[in-house]
Amino acid sequence: MSQRYEFVVLAGQSGLAFSELCRRFGVSRKTGYKWLQRYRDGGVAALSDRSRRPQHSPRQTPPTMTDEVIALRVAQPAWGGRKLRRRLQDLGHSLVPSASTCTAILRRADLLSARPAPGPLQRFERAGPNELWQMDHKGDFPTQSGQRCYPLTLLDDHSRFNLVLAPSGNQRTPTVQAALQCAFEHYGLPETILCDNGPPWGNDDRSAHTALSVWLLRLGVRVVHGRPYHPQTQGKEERFHRTLNAELLTRHTWRDLAHCAGEFPRYRQCYNFERPHDALQGDTPATHYQPSVRSVPPQLPALEYPNMDVRVVRDKGVITYRGQTWTIGRAFAALPVGLRPSPQADGQCEVFFAGYKLGHLDLTQPKRLRHLAGPLVPPSAPQP
Repeated sequence: MSQRYEFVVLAGQSGLAFSELCRRFGVSRKTGYKWLQRYRDGGVAALSDRSRRPQHSPRQTPPTMTDEVIALRVAQPAWGGRKLRRRLQDLGHSLVPSASTCTAILRRADLLSARPAPGPLQRFERAGPNELWQMDHKGDFPTQSGQRCYPLTLLDDHSRFNLVLAPSGNQRTPTVQAALQCAFEHYGLPETILCDNGPPWGNDDRSAHTALSVWLLRLGVRVVHGRPYHPQTQGKEERFHRTLNAELLTRHTWRDLAHCAGEFPRYRQCYNFERPHDALQGDTPATHYQPSVRSVPPQLPALEYPNMDVRVVRDKGVITYRGQTWTIGRAFAALPVGLRPSPQADGQCEVFFAGYKLGHLDLTQPKRLRHLAGPLVPPSAPQP
């Protein structure tokens, strides 16, 4: 509307050939004259788009046939378009419409069985900031220099505040740990971090923990993983990645990681402090976020297990207990774990690391050969 109005106003002024004005506005002369005539006949309102519905439909289904379809459907309410069409043909009717047309007739007559409505969306949101952070890598993309960028993103579940937007050159543990350390120093420690099952926070061998998750546990941060092949668990992160791609990544030709490092903070500032968020009723994420009261310690706390049996995990990720070998996980190699009898079940021994229960050992099973390691039974997966 605004472009068409500007065109007709400029067309009424002298000094520029009409064909040249049409070229600049990207329309043909025929379209330009059509807009001018509409404006002269009806003013600005006449410049709006008109319905493309044809005035005549010679191939429209006759009303008598429409009535036959409806009548047969009333008589046989379980029949769909294909059955109705075939039955009408068998009855000797001519010009029977296609099955899709029969279905359309039923839909217009409100005779189709209502499809079951989808259930309510299963959403979750923590009650306050820093109760849960969501972390993931955005899909990587190439730069002109040949470097690949793996954007690392970290989002607060309650406020949608973006805590980390880093143009990483890889997905390795030291790179992610350095970015998290910086975030912890600025915003404090969260209670829980939710991540997927990919590197560097995904499953390691037969254990659900990696070197990164072990480091987080020592800091007092619980680590939970989304269900495999179910990205909806990290829906807020996935939605942020979609927004990031539409509003930043596709709007630049990225030269190298240094170029990314210059542009990412500008977008992060806009996203957190300027961009209205629909899930927050138009508020910005910054208005719903506040730093954590838990400060990151200057060094990792000592691992102490009062009133527990202590075992040091060997290089292969195993310990020896009650004359048997048990698998704990390679990520815990050279670190002590605590063991104590389970108060809930006889014959089970609970295994702890830095105050977190890793699982239990089932001592009721028959003893295995010395070179075979028994499994650590993990606790039920905590809900994000």
